[in-house]
Amino acid sequence: MRRIFRSGVVLILPALCLAGDIPRFQLPPPQTTGGKPLMEVLKARKSTRAFGPEKLSKQTISNLLWAAFGINRDDGRRTAPSAMNRQEIDIYVASAEGLFLFDAKPHQLKPILTEDLRGATGTQDFVRTADLNLIYVADYARMGNSPAEDRLLYSAAATGFIAQNAYLFCASEGLATVVRASVDRTALAQAMHLRPEQHIILVQSLGYPAK
Repeated sequence: MRRIFRSGVVLILPALCLAGDIPRFQLPPPQTTGGKPLMEVLKARKSTRAFGPEKLSKQTISNLLWAAFGINRDDGRRTAPSAMNRQEIDIYVASAEGLFLFDAKPHQLKPILTEDLRGATGTQDFVRTADLNLIYVADYARMGNSPAEDRLLYSAAATGFIAQNAYLFCASEGLATVVRASVDRTALAQAMHLRPEQHIILVQSLGYPAK
């Protein structure tokens, strides 16, 4: 079951249901200043596969998603490059509260499912305990008539840029993260109700490090 607080009332929702009737969650404005110097962040960047039970704050999640692939210019361009500015990568956020889609323009999380899909995002046990799992999904429908090999190359490169942004944010904030390819993409895509044109590229686990 999932609990949602709305206007002081606790709503109990069934675990397995689409979240179309749940309003979007407005993230707080990202904090785009501060953090550690770049060279220190690069020195601290690493993969970590053990996560603690602490939950990331709403502000930290807001900052993380902006750093990963948020809008940083008035023309709508983003913190990570995209070939021909197609912006074909979507970030889905799997948490204990459900599955959400990051919408960068209004800086919101759109509820997709009320189910906790963290365990389905990979084959390793730690994916269930990471506070968040970011699922990077390429929407080939945004890539026009590009050859299949170009769609794969460009979407994989774009995902790498976004994942590295998340890595650097985590290094700056003392958080744990690891990017992963070990995932049953077919099963996860079905659980997420993705369209045939949507393809899971990678998944990235994030949270506080285990103590």
